[in-house]
Amino acid sequence: MIGMRRKFFIAIAATVAGVSAIAQAQQPISALRGHNSNAPVDVSADRIEVQDRADRALFVGNVQVRQAQLSLDTARLTVAYSSAGGVQIERLDASGGVVVRSPSETARGNFGVYDLQRRLITLVGDVQLTRGGSQINGSRLVIDLASGRAVVDGGPAGVGQSGGRVTGRFTVPQRGN
Repeated sequence: MIGMRRKFFIAIAATVAGVSAIAQAQQPISALRGHNSNAPVDVSADRIEVQDRADRALFVGNVQVRQAQLSLDTARLTVAYSSAGGVQIERLDASGGVVVRSPSETARGNFGVYDLQRRLITLVGDVQLTRGGSQINGSRLVIDLASGRAVVDGGPAGVGQSGGRVTGRFTVPQRGN
């Protein structure tokens, strides 16, 4: 009984602190920890518009991004790059049903930013982070790819969440009766 109560309080503390959705209280680290943000980025879409003077490219329609074990799907993507010494992608801005997937996690939001230099992925608006049968909802999610830390914020009342709160549902180990 004490062990179950302890696990329950750990899960509640994780929710209150705004940490990532976790399948079990012992696993607070994102599966994206250590993701290779230096790996090549593959992008496909229905249409591309290159704005070379502005060092950006717009991808529109069924946009799919792949980098190592990470995938990002969205309706519209702006790729900011540096053209000094060849094309170097610096940032991806996504809008319209953004879905980020790793082998064990899925994150959804209305808008997303992947800052490759800072190794941060930020999703905003009706955010949902799932892992296994567990799920956390909020208005903003920030995933630090270096540490694997994921933080969910509730945001102001009326913006994606009632009362500006983070909500979660966690699976518990199933035991025989």
